[in-house]
Amino acid sequence: MSKGAFAKEEVMQEYLSALLTDDTPVVQAKVQESAVQHLFDKISVPQAEPTPQVPAEEPIVVREIKETPAPVEKETPPPVSTTTTSRIPSEPFQALFFKMAGLTLAVPLTELGGIHNLHKVTPLFGKPVWFRGVMTHREEKLSVVDTAAWIMPEKYTEKLAESLNYQYLIMLGDSPWGLACESLESTFTLQPDQVKWREREGKRPWLAGMVKDKMCALVDAQQLIALLNQGMDSSED
Repeated sequence: MSKGAFAKEEVMQEYLSALLTDDTPVVQAKVQESAVQHLFDKISVPQAEPTPQVPAEEPIVVREIKETPAPVEKETPPPVSTTTTSRIPSEPFQALFFKMAGLTLAVPLTELGGIHNLHKVTPLFGKPVWFRGVMTHREEKLSVVDTAAWIMPEKYTEKLAESLNYQYLIMLGDSPWGLACESLESTFTLQPDQVKWREREGKRPWLAGMVKDKMCALVDAQQLIALLNQGMDSSED
């Protein structure tokens, strides 16, 4: 690993440690039989760096969730807030782990809308720094989020931006929003007690909790979608 890559990894780990000092909303994950290959949507992964495989004895399953939009009372409603303790799953759930800028994130499989290879992105004027642009996939326009710029805007320097090598787009639920990432780590089954769940409402509603042994953030996709729809980044939540 180059000196620059090591420095970037170290900075991101320090940032993640800082996140752990804050209270962290919760995702109610559910499991249903369906192959995880549906999520990968024919993506191609370089053979030089194959993604880790999940043991055959522990098949990956995922529930397809159809989101029912809540009635809109205001033009710019605040992110949905619910009592955290009622949303902590009581059963094991599976999550996809992915990486960017030295930081690892995880999203429950039930909250994924698909995974695509990232190709030509068309930028749009007048958008936030974290809005990378629009990517067309099968005649559908997908909104590409520069994940590093969105999650840690205070650390998003020109040097960091130039070092990023986004390869994939992680789609959030049924929304058009996708998180750009550099690599796909793997999928793992998590027990509820393996996560340090957010215990009360506050800042970072998109952060469901922290996966303890992997020291990574577990994303609440619905809260993240709500923030993206309002044009807000993580520093404004």
